[in-house]
Amino acid sequence: MVSRMHELVRKHPRHGYRMICGKLRLEGWHVNVKKIYRLWRREGFKVPRKTRKKRRLGHSGNSCIRLKAERKDHVWAWDFIHDRTTHGRPLKWLAITDEYTRECLALEVDHGFTADRVLDVLTNLFLTRGVPAHIRSDNGPEFIAKAILRHGEKAGLEMKYIEPGSPWENGYAESFFSRLRDELLNCEEFENLAEARWFAKQRLHEHNEERPHSSLGYQTPSAFAAGCANSVRATPSLRPHSRNLVESTFTDPQPVLS
Repeated sequence: MVSRMHELVRKHPRHGYRMICGKLRLEGWHVNVKKIYRLWRREGFKVPRKTRKKRRLGHSGNSCIRLKAERKDHVWAWDFIHDRTTHGRPLKWLAITDEYTRECLALEVDHGFTADRVLDVLTNLFLTRGVPAHIRSDNGPEFIAKAILRHGEKAGLEMKYIEPGSPWENGYAESFFSRLRDELLNCEEFENLAEARWFAKQRLHEHNEERPHSSLGYQTPSAFAAGCANSVRATPSLRPHSRNLVESTFTDPQPVLS
């Protein structure tokens, strides 16, 4: 019987002694769990610890590993996440973050987003903060829309698209959304869109002003950003003639995104 236990353990390394006992009984052995447990301990059997699969390094030059943010407003990241109200209506969350300072620059929620709405969010950020060097995103239809590509190019913004099916290449956005879902979306039920927007506003303030970040030496993103020099690109964008250029660039009517 012991030799058969060895065979079963080699064949099924993830099975514990109870499962091995069950298989022996099916094969006709008259054994009980206590006896199998004693033999299991004596033979030194052990179920190996679960190991996480290693993710390969994204081979795209646009990944957060290969293109690292070097200063404030060097690389922004944006992405969407989906949720529902208590009545089943869809909620779509848009977040834009600064990868260097870890600030959440915008957290918007709606039942859906059009190209106009996305460009409005970007325009407000460009006018108040300046134009970043890059924005990293996946290849979703919201991000590769021709309107966004065209107006981003006019503003001097370089879009960085990660490899399809490689969400880890946009790791900062993924990290932000995993915490958003764990700490907010999985904990709160939203009766309607207005309530979700109220929570989004509170979350934005909490993330930037109250939540310490380990990668920033447990400073809040706002405190860390205050100690950073303004980026070279951001300052000119706030001058009057540049403001007019951004406004004219991003206020043309845009098609609706599906």
